[in-house]
Amino acid sequence: MEHSHHHSQEHIKEVSNRLARAIGHLQKVKSMVEADEDCSEVLIQLAAVKSAINNTGKVILKNHLEHCIVHAVKDNDTEMLDELSDAIDKFMK
Repeated sequence: MEHSHHHSQEHIKEVSNRLARAIGHLQKVKSMVEADEDCSEVLIQLAAVKSAINNTGKVILKNHLEHCIVHAVKDNDTEMLDELSDAIDKFMK
């Protein structure tokens, strides 16, 4: 998806930090499985991964709506709105 808006360094750092936490949770899940740890504990850790990913998606979506989509509406760019709709459908699967 191409657009002319550039994201702030603060936003990029926030998303990057959130992804790093999600990766850390996922690495923990992998090590737990390899160590044959309790399935219930693995599932709890997987829930943390899902939550971290979903929350990262919310941050990205909110930023996209507040900046990119606002510009698209001002520019009457319906293609970007269609792209957002498709992206939301894929994210929510």
